[in-house]
Amino acid sequence: MEFTIRAAKEGDMPQVLNLIQELAIYEKEGDSVEITADDLIKDGFGENKRFHCFVGETDGKVVGMAMVYTRYSTWKGTTLHLEDFVVTEPMRGSGLGSALMAETVKYGRDMGAKRISWEVLDWNEPAIRFYEGIGADVMRHWHVVQLDEESIAKFLKNKG
Repeated sequence: MEFTIRAAKEGDMPQVLNLIQELAIYEKEGDSVEITADDLIKDGFGENKRFHCFVGETDGKVVGMAMVYTRYSTWKGTTLHLEDFVVTEPMRGSGLGSALMAETVKYGRDMGAKRISWEVLDWNEPAIRFYEGIGADVMRHWHVVQLDEESIAKFLKNKG
């Protein structure tokens, strides 16, 4: 199946949101997505652009996406964080994922990123195989640490 990879446009954001929701369901977090297509438009195309997004498209439909933003490492300098990387199930194995990843890596290189990083769930073996297959180091000895909105409020109330 043929596809094209391109920078996302504002009009793609409803389809990008569908992919985000598809990923959340796959990751057993279907009720966790709070963002809207309008939020994506504001944050990705507004005055203070917070992310860059690539989409994979076939027959006028967005069937894959990679969303990235810049971070800063005190060890490396400028880095790129891959927030979400999604290919719809029917397109897996078509080469779309490799093409999206290649576009993402080129973007990182061209911006001078010293590292590109992302997370993967430990049970997502197909993704882990894909990432290791492209030469990524899946660092199993690191743990993701987060404060959610409720935890932020609780921490600040107690330490405020």
